Amino acid sequence: MNNPSIQHMVIFTLKHPKGSPEATAFLSDGRAALTSIPVVRNFQVFDQVSLKNDYDYGFSMIFDHQEDYNTYNDHPAHVQFVRERWETEVERFLEIDFTEKQA
Repeated sequence: MNNPSIQHMVIFTLKHPKGSPEATAFLSDGRAALTSIPVVRNFQVFDQVSLKNDYDYGFSMIFDHQEDYNTYNDHPAHVQFVRERWETEVERFLEIDFTEKQA
């Protein structure tokens, strides 16, 4: 497999209380901003339910290959969302990027 797809995930906790109108707006605005980027596939927003993990939310998306992931990272909508919302409203996060392991 020369150029595998990438599953990009980030789990995070906001500075806003979980379930608050501000948190709901952040998640909704994140979905709108990031799904506006053409290379983003299968974007999902998650609420954390595990007692083994103390992050509150997650975003997940798929990129067809590394070039699409690079395009996403440099896209003005992503850069603006990170600068204006992520850096000011996210308390902490963990970013995870996977490619499928072939047998």
